[in-house]
Amino acid sequence: MKEQATLLRRTLEAVTDRLDKLALDMEKAELKEYVNLMRSPWSLIWRNFVSGITRGIGIALGFTFFAATIVWLLQLLGALNLPIVGDYIADIVRIVQRQLEIKTY
Repeated sequence: MKEQATLLRRTLEAVTDRLDKLALDMEKAELKEYVNLMRSPWSLIWRNFVSGITRGIGIALGFTFFAATIVWLLQLLGALNLPIVGDYIADIVRIVQRQLEIKTY
């Protein structure tokens, strides 16, 4: 009888330890916040909308900076008057500058 009580106590302690670990893992996974977010679809839609706009602005600014850097480097290479490459780069720079001057409204 005493052995059964000890065995039952150990089993309950093991189950308690596993439940505590499971509860801690669920807190780490922020499952509660996820469930709350799924229960309010307008909040989810709003968050996705804002994050999409932010990503779009970031991509636009990043590409603008990248393209401006490339054009600037091409202008520097065009100013060096390299035999074959210089003419090609100068043509590219002229095309880009012409496109920038065209008013598209």
